[in-house]
Amino acid sequence: MAGASSSRPNMGDMDPKSGHTPVMLAEVLETLAPRDGAIYVDSTLGAGGYSRGLLEAAACRVCAIDRDPAAIAKGAALVARYPGRLTLIQGRFGEMQQLLAPHGIREVDGIAFDLGVSSIQLDDAARGFSFRYDAALDMRMGSGGPSAEQVINSASQEMLADLIYDYGEERRARAVARAIVAARTEAPITRTSQLAYIVRSVVRRGAGGIDPATRTFQALRIYVNDELGELDLGLAASEKMLSPGGRLAVVSFHSLEDRRVKTFLNQRAGALPRPSRHLPESASNATKMPQPSFNLLSKRARKPKDTERGINPRARSARMRAAERTAAPAWPEKVAS
Repeated sequence: MAGASSSRPNMGDMDPKSGHTPVMLAEVLETLAPRDGAIYVDSTLGAGGYSRGLLEAAACRVCAIDRDPAAIAKGAALVARYPGRLTLIQGRFGEMQQLLAPHGIREVDGIAFDLGVSSIQLDDAARGFSFRYDAALDMRMGSGGPSAEQVINSASQEMLADLIYDYGEERRARAVARAIVAARTEAPITRTSQLAYIVRSVVRRGAGGIDPATRTFQALRIYVNDELGELDLGLAASEKMLSPGGRLAVVSFHSLEDRRVKTFLNQRAGALPRPSRHLPESASNATKMPQPSFNLLSKRARKPKDTERGINPRARSARMRAAERTAAPAWPEKVAS
């Protein structure tokens, strides 16, 4: 890839209009190295921090995707600020190819992901993402599908325990599920404050001061929005959309996301598992695998600098993994699975 433009935004600055501080913006821009005339995808528009950073760094074009209609509506101000250079697209990033095709885009030079719930969604009490506010239990990033309220009041105790454990990594998942089922027999659980109270009755506050409801709320949000399934689709779409030399930067906020990104990139980079650390890789197995479609830019995930973690609480759990697309074809689905 060609070098980045010398024009750079102040990486630590908060967006003055949205009040939003993009997480690991400096690292994302360093990775994507935006250049004039190139095309980039901001897969998670949110408050527009990555899009704004890319557009300020070079005379490039950005296509920003978000499933949340509220994010698309708020992004109109950015479109006006960068006329002809920013395209907003409502939809799921797992459908990136289909969403970009009507705009004549088949190939891009860089893709950024900022996973999970956005700050503006968390701060909007009416959306029901946070236990900090008393609100209706919704948690949907888009407008379709069942809400968290519907899941909480209809799922079996076993299903609730499984999803809270699998998506929230909550060790007390079975106790939480029992408490939820017991409470809903008395009255439907419709408010965030109700659910938080129920969880706190059976889960103690952690040593780090984390609210006992945190993991259960995370689990419900991930389940309601199929975040991990969507991530798998988004990574596969990125492999197909990136041009040779194009770069991918993925910022995640918990281990479930990071493990999936790590596994995908290690696999596509040809880091094949070995049956034993004492044995060489099987030559016959290697010949059956496709050529690496990515080169890792670093073996380990990058973490935010101490200064950013001190300024922006959301950055404390962030991790970024990055890779560069090779000229090899995208892996077929049957091999990738």
